[in-house]
Amino acid sequence: MKLSCEEVRHIGRLARLGLDEAEIEQFRLQLSDILENFEILKEANTGDLKPTAQPIALQNVLRPDEAEASFPVEDVLANAPRQDDNYFRIRAVLE
Repeated sequence: MKLSCEEVRHIGRLARLGLDEAEIEQFRLQLSDILENFEILKEANTGDLKPTAQPIALQNVLRPDEAEASFPVEDVLANAPRQDDNYFRIRAVLE
């Protein structure tokens, strides 16, 4: 499918692009080539293929959750620049 210069100008206006004549001709050729490739793809026989969103079967690779003991509070807060009771103390970022 060959695009005309006017069609490329229209596409450029829709995309809010300011195209000069050289760019219009360049994009006309490139977009026409892309559309021709889609025309070729339309000819492929896909009647026996079922629609699919994922061609490769996927499986969950996450391990199951297991409760474990956490670090002692003293170890966690050991390098904190400021602390308040058993919490990190930080400067307010929201008013």
